[in-house]
Amino acid sequence: MQGAGVGGRRSKTDLHAIGLRVRTIRGDLRQEELAAYLRIRQGQLSKIERGNAAPSIEVLILLSERFHKSIDWILRGA
Repeated sequence: MQGAGVGGRRSKTDLHAIGLRVRTIRGDLRQEELAAYLRIRQGQLSKIERGNAAPSIEVLILLSERFHKSIDWILRGA
């Protein structure tokens, strides 16, 4: 997955880092429980946490609301 960077440069999205942040904010909550809240399957959440899939905008919004983290933090750690 790629996005437009500053000055027209392309930057690669770090799915592994996103996945680690999702895993970190999940804490002790079981994947099945969080997946149900996010309205996705547990396997899809596992793929996101392992960096094998990008979270949808809907999932990002729900994560942001549930854990009081900005979407920017989830995506970039900032």
